Amino acid sequence: MTVRRLTPEDVPALAGLHSENAWIHASWGGPTGLAASGHAWAAFAKGRIFSVACTYFLGSAYEDIAVVTVPDHRRGSLALACVAGLTADVRARGRTASWCCSRDDRPSRLLAWTAGFRLTREYLHHATGRALASRARATPVRV
Repeated sequence: MTVRRLTPEDVPALAGLHSENAWIHASWGGPTGLAASGHAWAAFAKGRIFSVACTYFLGSAYEDIAVVTVPDHRRGSLALACVAGLTADVRARGRTASWCCSRDDRPSRLLAWTAGFRLTREYLHHATGRALASRARATPVRV
């Protein structure tokens, strides 16, 4: 297994991730954008990516980190190695790496802690739209 920064030559491997993991490159416009960005590290073996960490949201002072690991390679420190490489790059760019996840996402919280992130605050996530409407129970409203 090799862990290193993604390059434009890695587009096929990044595009080869299962479709449920495509969100990892969506904020960069797809595999080509992320691979060329200089803002991602991945764990490779035999031309396949098994874990990738990237800057998901890029701000002027902070870079929010996202990571995905294929299910059969979780808990093997691949994500941690990718995050370590990426956070070193973030520091070298003069920014601060940040990590956002649900307070109920124990695996993500543990990975963040192990990678050196420390809790600064917890948050609630609010959303609107069709996904929530399908789960909501119909409640009569009196006007």
